[in-house]
Parts: sequence; C-alpha cells; structure tokens
Amino acid sequence: MARLLLGIFVLGTTVLAAPELTCPGYTATNIQQTDSHLTADLTLPSSSCSLYGNDITNLKLIVEYQTGSLSMILTPQANITCSPLSDTRLHVLLQDAGSNIYQVQEQFLPRPISQNASAATAALHFSFKTSPFSFEVIRVSTGQVLFDTSAAPLIFESQYVRLRTKLPQDVNLYGLGEHSDDFRLATTNYTRTLWNAESPYIPRGQNLYGSHPVYFDHRGVLGTHGVFLLNSNGMDIIINQTEEAGEQYLEYNTIGGVLDFYFLAGPEPAAVSKQYAEVVGLPALPPYWSLGFHQCKYGWPSVDYVAEVVANYSAAGIPLEVVWGDIDYMDAHQDFTTDPVLYPLDRMRALVDSLHQHNQRYVMILDPGIHNQASYDPFARGAQKDVFLKAADGSHYRGNQWAGEVVWPDWLAANTQDWWTNEVATFFNPATGIDIDGLWNDMNEASNFCPDVTCLGDPPPPSLPSPSPNNTAPGTKKGLPGRNLFAPPYPIHNHRGPALSGYTLFTNITAADGTALYDTHNLYGTAMAAATRAALLARRPAKRPFVLTRSTFAGAGRVAAHWFGDNDSSWAHYRASIAQLLAFAAVHAMPMVGSDVCGFNGDTSEHLCARWATLGAFQPFYRNHADVTAASQEFYRWDVVAAAARKAMGARYRLLDYLYTALRRAGGREGRPVASPLWFWWPGDERTFGVQTQWMLGEALMVAPVVEEEGMGVDLYLPGDVWFDFWTGGRVEGGKGGEVVRLDGVGWEDIPVFVRGGTVVPMRVGGIGEMMTTEEVRGRNFTIVVAPGGDGMARGGLFLDDGESVDVGAGGQWSEIEFVWDGGLGVFEANGTFGFGTEVVVESVVVLGGGEGGVGNLTVTGPWGLGEAFGFHL
Repeated sequence: MARLLLGIFVLGTTVLAAPELTCPGYTATNIQQTDSHLTADLTLPSSSCSLYGNDITNLKLIVEYQTGSLSMILTPQANITCSPLSDTRLHVLLQDAGSNIYQVQEQFLPRPISQNASAATAALHFSFKTSPFSFEVIRVSTGQVLFDTSAAPLIFESQYVRLRTKLPQDVNLYGLGEHSDDFRLATTNYTRTLWNAESPYIPRGQNLYGSHPVYFDHRGVLGTHGVFLLNSNGMDIIINQTEEAGEQYLEYNTIGGVLDFYFLAGPEPAAVSKQYAEVVGLPALPPYWSLGFHQCKYGWPSVDYVAEVVANYSAAGIPLEVVWGDIDYMDAHQDFTTDPVLYPLDRMRALVDSLHQHNQRYVMILDPGIHNQASYDPFARGAQKDVFLKAADGSHYRGNQWAGEVVWPDWLAANTQDWWTNEVATFFNPATGIDIDGLWNDMNEASNFCPDVTCLGDPPPPSLPSPSPNNTAPGTKKGLPGRNLFAPPYPIHNHRGPALSGYTLFTNITAADGTALYDTHNLYGTAMAAATRAALLARRPAKRPFVLTRSTFAGAGRVAAHWFGDNDSSWAHYRASIAQLLAFAAVHAMPMVGSDVCGFNGDTSEHLCARWATLGAFQPFYRNHADVTAASQEFYRWDVVAAAARKAMGARYRLLDYLYTALRRAGGREGRPVASPLWFWWPGDERTFGVQTQWMLGEALMVAPVVEEEGMGVDLYLPGDVWFDFWTGGRVEGGKGGEVVRLDGVGWEDIPVFVRGGTVVPMRVGGIGEMMTTEEVRGRNFTIVVAPGGDGMARGGLFLDDGESVDVGAGGQWSEIEFVWDGGLGVFEANGTFGFGTEVVVESVVVLGGGEGGVGNLTVTGPWGLGEAFGFHL
C-alpha cells in the first residue's frame, strides 16, 4: 500500500466549449505535507474569470486524514469485501487565504476532531494536479476514483463558487434534501436548490424547508461512499451530462462560503450513515412517549372542542398519545399567550391536567415572529435584553407574520437564549401556566409574509435595512464586505422567486456576531430548534426534551424531530412521504421523522386516509394534521379509517420497543438508520437501487404499502432472503427472494409487512385496543419472535430504560439485550447488560416456521425475567 499522500501531474490545455469552463483555474504551490496533513497555496493567474463576482486570487488548501469509526454492519448478500483500513473520513477544505469568507460557526455545527490519522491506514486517498488545480479522492482498496474535479477548472469568487466532479454513467445518487423528488436522484438536467423556504404543497423539483448538502453514491458491489459539503449558503447542485461527450457529472454552484468537504468511505451503506452522523452529530434519542400517535388540526375552534376530539378517540378505541395545539390557542396569534375566550388559560390547564391524568401528552406551537407591540410582554422583555435582529439604522428589523408586524430573535445575540428560556419557563410553568410536554417550531425558515420590501408601508419605512459593510475583523471567517446581499449575480433557482429575501428575512441583515443572513439563512430554523431544546432542558433538566422543527440544516437531528411540511392530501404525496422518510432517516441523520398523515392541505378521502393511517404507523413520527381550510380528518370520522388505524396502531404499539431500540442504535455507537432503503441491506442487488415505495424499519421488518390510487394490491420486490408474513407468521410463498411478488386483495385496513429471516423481533403482548397509551405499553410483557434465516440462525436486540431521562443510561439504569437463536442446536440465548429494573417478563419465544417439519410455529413458554441472562435448549 502506497504511503504517498498525493500524486502530482501536469495537465495539458483542455478546450472546453462553455464560457465558464474556460476560466483559467488555480495553480498549487508551497505544498507542505506530513503523514496526516497536506497544505498548499492556490493562486489564480493574471487572467481572470469574474463570472458572478470578484475572483479570489489566493486560496488555501487543507487536507486532513481523519479517523472516523468504521462500523462493520453485516448485511445479507452484500458481496462487498470490506477494507481493513479503519480511517474512513477525509477532510478537504478550500478557503480564501485571508480566512475572511464565511464559514459555518462551530456553535451551529461543531467540527469532528481530526485525530491525525495516518495515510497508511486511510480508506480514502487524496491526489491532486497542480495546474490547473484539480483533485481526486480514491478508494484505496479498489483504486476506484470516487471524486474527480478535473473536468472543469475551479471557480472561486466573492459570490460564486463552482466545482464539478465526474460521475460514472450508471451512477446511483441519494440525498441532497430537502425535496419531494424521487429518492434516487435523476441524473439528467436535474437541479437541486438548497435555500430554506416555506413551501406549501411541497412542490416537486423545488427547494423546500431544509438544506442538507450531502449525497450518497452507491456503486453496487464496489461499495458506497458519502460526500458532505459543509456550506450553509444558497446553492444549486446540478446533475447532468456534458453535451460534448455525454460524461456524467455533479456540479456545485454556491453563492458564497467555502468548499469544506467531508468524504466518507463506507464501504457499506449503513457505515456511510454512521460516518456522516459522526460529522454532523449523532441524532438525539427521543422520549419513549413520542413514539405514540399524535393528533393536530389547525382550526380547532376552542379548547372544549379539543377535549371532544380526545373523548372521541377514546370512544372509538383508537390510541391517542399526544394532542397538539396549533396557533388557534394564541391570543391574536402571539406566542406565549392564550385566546381569553376560545382557549382561556384555566380551561387549557384543565385540558392538560386531564391528559396527564390519562397518561397522555400535550405539545404546543411556537413561531419565531414576535409581535412588534410595546404592550406585549415577551416583546418588551426581548427589546430590553436586545435580542432581536436589527436593520441598518439600528432599529428592529420588521416583517409580517401571523401576529401582524413582527420582529425576529437573533439566536446569536448574547441574551437571546436567556430571554427565550425565561419566556418558555414563564408561560409553560406547570404551577401557573400550561404544563406542556414538548414544543413545535413552525415558520422558522424564517417565513415572512412580505414578498418584497414594500409590504410594511409605501414608501418603505425608515427601518428598512440597506446593504452595509460587514463590521467583522479580517481573518474571522464572518463574510466578505462589499457583496450584493439582496440579489447576487448568480441567481439560484429559489422557487420563491429570484430575490433571496422574498417571503423570508432580508438577507443583508447582520446578526450580533457580524455574520449576514445571506450566509446563515439556512441555519435559522435549526438555531431556533436548538434554543428551544435548551429552554426545555432548563425547564426540566432531568427529562429528555421533544422539539419538532419544520426548517432544518445538516445536524438538526441532534436537537429536534422533523415533519415533511405542508403536504397535500393526495396519493402522490402519500407516496412521496416514503421517499422523504428514506432520505432523512438513511442519509440525513434525522431518524425521528414523518409526514402529516392523510395530508395537510386539501380534503382527504376515506380510502386515502385509511391507507395513510397504516403507512404512518410504520414511520417513526406518527401525526395526523390538517389545515384550517381542510375538512376534519381525525381517524374516527370514517369507519374504514378507524378500523385501519386500530389495526395498524395495535401492531405499532406492540412494536414500540423494537422501534425505540432502532432509534437508540441510530443515535448510539452503531449509528444504524432506523429506516433504510432495500439496497442498504442488499447492496449488490441492482434491482433494489430504485425501489422507493418499500423500506426496512429497523433490521427485521420490510414495509410494502399499497401505493396505487384506490388500489387493492401491490407489486413488491423480495430480495434474496427468507421472508415471513408479519401478520400471520407464515413463510411467504415464493419467497425465495430476488423476485417481484404481486399481492392482491389488500383490504383498506391492511398493509403488507414482512419479517426478514435471520432476525429477532421483541414485541409486547396485547391485541387491538388493549394498549391505548405508551404508559400502558411499558407495563406489558414481551413475546420474542424469532425468524430463522436460511442457515437456521437469527439475531436481534432490545434496549430498555425509563424512556425519558436526559442522560440515557445514567448510573447504569439501562439494559441492552442481545437475542441469538441457533436452529441447528435448538438453542436460544439472551445475553447483554441488565441494568434496568422492571417487573415485565418474557412470556414466550415464538420461532416462525419452527413447527413439526417446518410447518407452523414453535412456541416455548416462559416466563423469563429481564434482569439477567436467560435461555433454553430444546
């Protein structure tokens, strides 16, 4: 294995047709290298490009071999030879020599520690050419080039950065969210724009609420790798083929920032997921109760009406864990208030007390826009503490949101966290206010009802901001002065219009640390979610917070859950919710996600809502929510939907510990995604690469819902493995794997789910309607379901704790149990760590297909306690 950190080659002159491709490129000099690092100076020749801004003539290249922790997660049919090289992360940074151009602040996304890994143990190697400068990232074990920028010269300007990489012709790319497009990205004439925007009806092919500049490149038996660009500026990422030679490429076009790349070696798909999560932060484990069913509706007319909804769910025998309060509860749409007539405080307190008495929860919405009204106490206290964003003349920057004329918190100001924490603690004081269980951050892109600069008056008010130089000192990475912060020369394809500031905060506003929203816009929502999480922790330091956020950036899973925004009550959006789940849970390191079940905008139909009620039950976050203009769609309003919900939730609640264990693994040392596409498990099977209407939930369950409009059947792909029907326990006929199976006669209350051979699934004991809350679930005993693989073996796990403590496993109060079945020996064993005290026992172990002659199931009856290892030998 070569220990050389780089290879230096001389490129000849390449004739390129497009004007932007004739830019001269940079020349690398002053190359310094060690076994772990490389640095070089990049200089632009006297001839310049200056396409969309001023050329940055001097750049600095920094390359680091970083350790990363390669978790070898075994997958069936992988056909991948895993490299023994353990250092799986390569960091490549291209920045201006003066360190003036904006870079994402550490408080938003702390950088992983390098640990000075050696090139000798690196799974990826960096090579570059000096003039014009280009670089390659190479997988050491195969020699395969994963990233190659030689097709077009680097362009690095004050308001435009362009870098292109070659791709294989048959490339499979995933990620680059948030979007409602196919999970496997198109490869011709496709543009992904990253600029957080309020996006009603989640339009296809457009930028939505979040920005996650990471993609996974899956190359079948050759392995999977990830590429993360840590850059929060607006950008277009273009995937296309060259006209001249038909060569496949991916091209970054950003309107600012630096090129801060993390290359993740994999080679297994799930290993890439973990390696990415290690860069942006492992996702937080949500409280156990948040896995229950949630109900919300914008437009519930009064608190008494909400109480009726709760009673109706109980009468219908449909579990209801969490009730949500949309902006209806507010007085004139002001945060931290209640409507004195429709949602009076005493009645709200009574509602929440009743919910808590029945082991149910309450979550309320908070928007970032604070009413600009001196008599409104949260505004007055915030103004006194100087926490709001300011215009150029020093006045509060103003806009329009639900409360009317509003101001917005500056999450970087010194006193903002204290102010926000105090407002949360005061209004949600359990003794005097509303004793909430979680908070919901909406409109935090941030959404502004102002389409342009004139919405607050004509002519524009004196407080209207105007472009001004950045006041930061050189070398602080806060942003270049002298840029056009309203309308950059390169217009990204923002679906809200060409002006960056349309329907959001003006991008020339400067935060307290001197950075401009031009650079930090995409971070605003995640910053709010982080502040809200901190406020909830201060309110109840021992309890795990629950925050739901609409706007996200890379790493948001550390602080919040996410729903897929204001979708439509349509079959297309029902199907899109599966692709969105796969993108967030498997690629974007945000496992606690789901859609507005039955759709938010528009009126749902009985059959669509029935199908969605079953689909949503097998996604991590499960909430029914609708707009004020939509008809009510609570599950109990149709007999068919109610039956579907009862059956699906009966299964979901039995599986809550299986799901909770998967979430623990997503955020723990294993880093496994809670939901994943089939190719994560069968990476060598090309027929799985484009499947986006089936998913693996955890490691054992494959979900394959009906996706045809008004359909009663589904075509599903069964990869090469042993499969059992989740509902009956029977082995799937024709389930030898590697074939498409047609299932007909799938009733409105049914959803096809299969158990993969070789796995063990812990399930609570109980039938439909027997577990109405997660508290009742936690009191139920277990049945352990064993699904033997072709070799007769099976393996699975169970994580147990109190479900709410912030310090998961504090004082050893947790159990992590591994179950192993050896069919050849007839041995079942449960071993691991047993620190969580519980009176719950395992009532039985059921071996699917374990009956006489392989027909029927084998049931071995306990009980066995969960305080120590146990097992049996047939």
